[in-house]
Formats: sequence, C-alpha cells, structure tokens
Amino acid sequence: MKAFPKWKILTIVITVPWVILFDQWTKQIVLNRFQWGESVSVIDSFFAFTYVRNMGAAFGILHNAPSYFRDPFFILIPILALVIITAVLAKLKANQKLTAVALSLVMGGAVGNLIDRVRFGYVVDFLDVHWKEIYHWPAFNIADSCIVVGVCYLFIQSFFQENSSKDVG
Repeated sequence: MKAFPKWKILTIVITVPWVILFDQWTKQIVLNRFQWGESVSVIDSFFAFTYVRNMGAAFGILHNAPSYFRDPFFILIPILALVIITAVLAKLKANQKLTAVALSLVMGGAVGNLIDRVRFGYVVDFLDVHWKEIYHWPAFNIADSCIVVGVCYLFIQSFFQENSSKDVG
C-alpha cells in the first residue's frame, strides 16, 4: 500500500486530535462541575447543559441491552469504523480534501466517544436542545456533533457528485 500523501496526513493530524481534545475537555468540564442529571438553562425553553450518561448509541439505542453484549459491541464498532475510515481515506484523490476533513471529523468523534466507553462504560452527553418542556432532543456532545457534521457532508456530497472522485465546492 502506498504511503499517505502529506495533505491527508495533515488533515488527519490536525482534525482528529482537535476533535478529541475539544470533546474530552468539554466532557471534563461537565464531570467537574455537574452532578449526574443536573441541568443549567442557557437559553430558556430551548437549550441547557445537562449531564447525561448514555449507555447506548445515538438516541440511547441499545441502552437496555445486557452489558455483556452492549459493552463489547460499543467498543468493537468504533474500532471497526476507524479501520474502514482509514481505508476510505487511503483511496481519496487529491481533489477530495473536504471529504478527508469530513472523514476525519467522524474519526475524531468516534475516538472521543470510545475514550468515554473505555473510561466509564458510558458516553458523557451534555448538550440538551428542547422546546419548552414539551420535546427534548436526546442529549449529545461535541464528538456526536462532529460525527453528524462529517456524515451530513458525506451524505450531501453523494447527491452532488458527478462521479465518485469530486468534492462539492
């Protein structure tokens, strides 16, 4: 296999650690300043910081699964995703720099949440978007946000590409 070109290495080395550090830093602030379940309103009836422990995946999927299944599953899946993302990154062409950034965002987010799972057995979530007290979007964190931004870019890009080797823009 050919070595990664400098631009790919720079994209990964800049993006992935930044995502991980920002994610872990914000989670550490929550762990230091909040009790589990504590909430502080930032924008009334819309946004709060709320310390939540997510035992499952996005939206709490599989949170009630037995721990003997759930714990290894949520450690193995991100590792598998990292291997696949690395393989996809290796195949990108020079004109796919935004795709490399998107994949690096997903990679950094996966590592950020994996760190939580290994450290605590759950993911620390704290960004709480809601409409009054009627509807609450499931709490999330910086890693989740980076994964969503990366995946959304990849999804949107898939609609606009003329062929599989071009980025939007």
